[in-house]
Amino acid sequence: MGYLEGLKRYLEQQYETSVFQSAFEDRMARYWFLHGDRVIQASVSDNQTYDVELDVEGQGKQVSPKTDIKMVCSTDDLASVRSLVKTDEKVKSIKNGPIISLKDRHFIKNKTLYALMAEKQVVFFTLLEGEIIRGLIGGFTRYEITVNLKGGVPLILLRHGILDLRDKKKRCQLKAFQHVHRDWEKSGLFRSGSLPAEVD
Repeated sequence: MGYLEGLKRYLEQQYETSVFQSAFEDRMARYWFLHGDRVIQASVSDNQTYDVELDVEGQGKQVSPKTDIKMVCSTDDLASVRSLVKTDEKVKSIKNGPIISLKDRHFIKNKTLYALMAEKQVVFFTLLEGEIIRGLIGGFTRYEITVNLKGGVPLILLRHGILDLRDKKKRCQLKAFQHVHRDWEKSGLFRSGSLPAEVD
């Protein structure tokens, strides 16, 4: 039994934020990476519970299920993202579509993400369509993980689109594996015992 120092406060401050809500509030265009190798430049004109209405550059408004969106980046970072994101051709050839059912998704525990982020460990995400993203975890929320690519370029991954997560030793960081192996307990932030009421 134990806890990660600082995780509770981090979740209280960050966990419910959303790129969809931020984009709806600021109305700024971003690049949205969708299943089927589609990339569109759009702002958000309506943020619904399960869908998002995108105002697509030169095409008008379209409604997309949020599960169809894999990644998001700023308009300034598209060229860098495209040059830094690699592809696992074997995974791509499987042609995985969006995973709608929650029970079938590839979950990552918040404890795992927080420890990896705090320790600035280089990690490798693989998405359902084979994209490989290498970088440092810059933050995470209930639905998203921000990865800082080479040069500090931020890329937002939607958690529903993740197939796998490995550290630089190729050790799996998915919930199914870490529920047993509990690597977060090796973190310098791990404390034994129950979380004190006054602890962040």
